[in-house]
Amino acid sequence: MAHAVRFRRESQAVFSKAFSPLGERHQRWQVWADFVVASSISLASMFDPRDTEKYKAREAEFMSIMKRYDEAERRVFSELLQIMLQALEDEPEQDFLGEMFMMLELSNHWKGQFFTPYSVCRMMAEITMQDVAAHIERKGWVGICDPACGAGALLVAARNYMQANPCGHLLGHQQTLFVAQDVDRVAALMCYLQLSLLGCAGYVVVGNSITHPCVGLGSNALLPIETEEQDIWCMPLFHDQVWVWRQTFARLEYMTAAANAAPIFDTPPAIEAEEAPKDAPREALETGSPPAPVELATTATGQLTFF
Repeated sequence: MAHAVRFRRESQAVFSKAFSPLGERHQRWQVWADFVVASSISLASMFDPRDTEKYKAREAEFMSIMKRYDEAERRVFSELLQIMLQALEDEPEQDFLGEMFMMLELSNHWKGQFFTPYSVCRMMAEITMQDVAAHIERKGWVGICDPACGAGALLVAARNYMQANPCGHLLGHQQTLFVAQDVDRVAALMCYLQLSLLGCAGYVVVGNSITHPCVGLGSNALLPIETEEQDIWCMPLFHDQVWVWRQTFARLEYMTAAANAAPIFDTPPAIEAEEAPKDAPREALETGSPPAPVELATTATGQLTFF
């Protein structure tokens, strides 16, 4: 017999009440995964270019998920997303999905999956974020990376710290770039959903941060490179004009540096190809492909890195 769960917030009880009937006809862990993935696709599809293979693949996955549920059950997915959105709007100081995951005892399926309590993440963020103003003063914005993000509680806490301790003249989402990565797709997309709905700008990388860490063109996190073993999910506000212009300038700076770095030789092409050193920027100009990926700032699990 299942034991009664004590919810700390009314929104958690409301979410559980809406979620539970879906578990009577489907496996609860599958319902949770489908809700997280379908909600993430719905959000991302509003901004992703529609003529790309990634967009088409995600839309196909969304339709595949929806086919498993009848019309009434599909409406519940929308209801769950609305409950989550309202909960985060009313109280941003929480890891809503991480706590719901634990309260619904879904960790029984994902063996060993445990999310750090938000109170601990908030304390860690407050300790780490003390000198964030210096980073913003130096270049106008700051990047925050968590290579083992889980449901994103640590980054949510960092976002809330920035909101409570504003610095600079820009809006919060315009001065902080959040970069997250996790090997577990469902957990990574939980992070994506929460940061997106909290109005953060950045992206989440699904992939192993040890064997395939997130990388940036020219070591610039503004220009993420998606490798074969990764799947990058850009948050809606990463498409904000401020970030679009920063990406544009970053590409121009990269190409300028690449052009300036390209050596000029008087030797015939055949000899040049054999003897001349061929650096990464020049290779990018000659082949049209990015240079060997440069790893972004990484850190130990459960810590934040600024860049």
